[in-house]
Amino acid sequence: MNLFVSDWNALSESARSALLQRPALADDAALREAVAALIARVRDDGEAALRELTVRFDGCELEDFRVSPEAFERARREVSEPLRAAIFAAKARIERFHAAGMTAPYAMDTAPGVRCERVLRPIRRVGLYVPAGSAPLPSTALMLGVPAALAGCPEVILCTPPRADGTVDPTVLVAAEACGITRVFRLGGVQAIAAMAQGAGAVPRCDKLFGPGNGYVTEAKRQVSAAPGGPAIDMPAGPSEVLVIADAEADAEFVAADLLSQAEHGPDSQAILLSDSMALLDAVAVQIRAQAAGLPRAAILARSLDNLRLIRTRDIAQAIEISNAYAPEHLILSVREPRRWLDAVTSAGSIFLGDYAPEALGDYCSGTNHVLPTYGAARAWSGVSVASFQKAISVQEVSAEGLRAIGPDAVTLARAERLEAHAQAVSRRLARIGGAP
Repeated sequence: MNLFVSDWNALSESARSALLQRPALADDAALREAVAALIARVRDDGEAALRELTVRFDGCELEDFRVSPEAFERARREVSEPLRAAIFAAKARIERFHAAGMTAPYAMDTAPGVRCERVLRPIRRVGLYVPAGSAPLPSTALMLGVPAALAGCPEVILCTPPRADGTVDPTVLVAAEACGITRVFRLGGVQAIAAMAQGAGAVPRCDKLFGPGNGYVTEAKRQVSAAPGGPAIDMPAGPSEVLVIADAEADAEFVAADLLSQAEHGPDSQAILLSDSMALLDAVAVQIRAQAAGLPRAAILARSLDNLRLIRTRDIAQAIEISNAYAPEHLILSVREPRRWLDAVTSAGSIFLGDYAPEALGDYCSGTNHVLPTYGAARAWSGVSVASFQKAISVQEVSAEGLRAIGPDAVTLARAERLEAHAQAVSRRLARIGGAP
């Protein structure tokens, strides 16, 4: 467990860079080759490969990967009423938030007789991946299923790993069904990504893939998206991470709990605390030891807490600068008047303001999305939204009057670029209607 406090301003540039180094992604040559081989197996052998790989990685033999209507019915009975109510309450908040932020089509006349529009169309078929490695993630089914439904995607496919007995966790099924998703397949890992990317057996080929996963899943998404004709993917993703900025008055118990809540995701998760208060940093270290001792995922925490960083900064402004450079997936501002600092934040997947906004609320039920860019991708990428499931298409409608108005500009620009065929596509029309070339 790494509970040593580093003083940012006492470090060299190279030491600072090393301190903020994320856990190494599993992207070595051996992993890339292994993933490529698995994708090729699914491409070449289809459903037979899926069966063999499911036995190898999930320990169960399946003839049919589809989740049956009877399995959905059993899931409804098995999930307790309080849990079911929490799933539907979370879905309602996610739905309200994402509906409010939906992009609207628009149209305008950019010149007399020139009508330009931007129309929205849902992606035809999307594939959602819901992990279930160390724990099932029904929340991910909600985070992906709700915006897909709001976008109006005609076909939504969901893959999630089977348990050893061949069944799927019932909470995942209840969450999927709450979003109107009934085409669910008992497939996990690289084979699930390969099946949705290429089509295999009953799993159809999808146009875009969504969802988090381990290093193998992440690498599989990268490879299939880079293949000619391959699907798009939601975003680059790596291990989950949180960065907390706390001042002297922050609650050490809460801060430690936030750091631990992220660290328990997996051994390659990272948690960072930046504070201008040495007393707060020391108090958090004490709390981490005390709280970690009572948590059940001890084996994971024992490894992920090696990635923990406790860093003293000159002030909160410097902490914000460091955070912007790091670009965390989750950023918690446990400071007084946190909204005052919001405009200074330029790169983060999701921001949590104040002592009573734990990152866990965003994971489950506040309404925002928890499928977020990680590993520094938040410098340029955004989290999943309804727009992630849509295409924006531009439209132009031009009358003879409009062609006369703007056609000469197009001819001039085309000839400046030495593209005479472009120029003539306009000038020939201008000649027909008596306009100046």
